[in-house]
Amino acid sequence: MLSASTPDPPYYAVIFTNIHTGIDVDAYEAAAERMERLAAEQPGFRGVESARGADGLGITVSYWDSEEAIAAWKAQVDHRQAQADGQDRWYQHYVTRVAKVERAYRFPAP
Repeated sequence: MLSASTPDPPYYAVIFTNIHTGIDVDAYEAAAERMERLAAEQPGFRGVESARGADGLGITVSYWDSEEAIAAWKAQVDHRQAQADGQDRWYQHYVTRVAKVERAYRFPAP
């Protein structure tokens, strides 16, 4: 199920791909839920979609109105703490990519 309510393009996508350590999974899930709620309160936030495979591979895509909104989210104090916790405990590896969405297609079409 898609949970992001994105505007007509252009907008931005932050693609966070990671491998979870498997350590402290309950605390990780609680932190992830908290970050999603907190992100939703940030100006310029448009939504998030996330999936994790049984092998620990996770992909979260958050959608934003602007690069300024992304930068503000990255600098948000609680999010910075979650980033540090991720590096210390939860992730073996991660990559963050920022992309400008130029086109989007839907099925079924609205």
